[in-house]
Amino acid sequence: MTTPDTVRPAPRAFWADARFLLGIALIIASVAGVWLVVASARQTAPVFAAARTIVPGQTVTADDLRVVDVALGSAGDTYVSPASLEPGVIATRTILAGELVPHAAVDEADAATTTSVVIRTAGDVSAAVTAGSVVEVWAAPAEEGGEVGEPRILVPSATVVTVTKDDAVVSGEDVSLEIVIPRADVAATLAAVSDDSLLSVVPVAGESR
Repeated sequence: MTTPDTVRPAPRAFWADARFLLGIALIIASVAGVWLVVASARQTAPVFAAARTIVPGQTVTADDLRVVDVALGSAGDTYVSPASLEPGVIATRTILAGELVPHAAVDEADAATTTSVVIRTAGDVSAAVTAGSVVEVWAAPAEEGGEVGEPRILVPSATVVTVTKDDAVVSGEDVSLEIVIPRADVAATLAAVSDDSLLSVVPVAGESR
């Protein structure tokens, strides 16, 4: 009786092994990519946030700031950090309390186009007027016989630094404000203060800088 030849399995094709190895490599690369993304997201850097509202023209010091660790990635270079804070810089716009401080919001003092003055208003001010508020300053010139002239806008856009009410005044309507105004408006403002014009401030709705 003839014994049939033993059937041997066909050798495994090389391309099948290569595909298996490629699949393993793709899985490893995917896991590594996810790990790198997660690790990058967990990396934080120290930058400054405003500890209180900072107004335009104000010198920014370490006392006005607090350090926070945030994950900003490549955007981290756009914010002021303990290593990049230059001494003597000023704010070029209002930086609200808690806001991260971008480099674009500070500049050298020599670049300032604004300055601060103190005015006293003829009456009380709106409760909406606080530090950082943008207001219009109106002036009504004093005329002979105790008359008051027609009010006009003295400064179309000023930023409030502080609001102080004089407790000694019974009516509670004597209010002084420190405001930041463009240097071009300083002369007119000081003239209005010196000639006893009646000054008032009106909040600009929806604006804060």
